[in-house]
Amino acid sequence: MYDRILIATDGSELAGKGLRHGLALAAALRVPVVVVTVTEPWMPAFDDALALSADPAMQQEYREGCAHSAQRILQDALGQAAAAGVACETVHVPDGFPSDAIVQAAASHGAGLVVMASHGRRGLGRVLLGSQAQAVLAKATVPVLVVR
Repeated sequence: MYDRILIATDGSELAGKGLRHGLALAAALRVPVVVVTVTEPWMPAFDDALALSADPAMQQEYREGCAHSAQRILQDALGQAAAAGVACETVHVPDGFPSDAIVQAAASHGAGLVVMASHGRRGLGRVLLGSQAQAVLAKATVPVLVVR
């Protein structure tokens, strides 16, 4: 049914539920996974724009911190995949917008299914904070399994 599953994670506890679910499904189907994590671009607040843009070292520090965090997240995913007996490839998309990067990664890696977690926000929280899962659902050309 699915030849490859893409699992999106940000390393949070909630995303861990999606990772575990995606790995269990991949193990049951005996298919490999691609685990992707996305780090967003540097966006200083409006009041800080002049001060922070004057210091490129802060931007570099941000990028290095993101890369380090992504490496930690992906190493953990590799360990969990190995324990589940699932072949796993990892991808870090730096300076990306999560929903766009997840959809693009699924297409470029030939994933037939995307697995991700959702906070399940409703009402004003959803309006203010947005929903990456909802955006992926709207943009994806393959099925999306949302774990709550």
